[in-house]
Amino acid sequence: MTRFLNKWIAWYLVVAMFVIGLPPRIRRVCPSEMIGLSPAERAADLEKVRQFLEMKMVRERLKDFGYTSEEVQSRLSRLDDEQIHQLALKLDDLNVAGDSGLGIIIGLLIIVVLVIVIIQLLGHKIVIKKD
Repeated sequence: MTRFLNKWIAWYLVVAMFVIGLPPRIRRVCPSEMIGLSPAERAADLEKVRQFLEMKMVRERLKDFGYTSEEVQSRLSRLDDEQIHQLALKLDDLNVAGDSGLGIIIGLLIIVVLVIVIIQLLGHKIVIKKD
């Protein structure tokens, strides 16, 4: 009976750790209405957007869509403070080059360690033989 209970507990822990390990992406909490940006905040947001647009990959992609740099700058100058601030916040969430995969590797290592701990708790032995 305890062996049966241990199996259920082990599987429950495996499923629980898997579910806990995949939380939804936590978004920044932003007020629904902007009170107003100071000129320094607007300049910082505008600089962040301009740096993003100056990246080679972004420039090439905009060029593929048929936009010239003058068109992009003219559209950027027509944005109001709230739109520029929202765009700057969304740029923080973007990962243009992709991630390095370090999070995936760490997650897999945690899963392997948990499986080994669970196997040890169930009384099984892990033997690694060198051929």
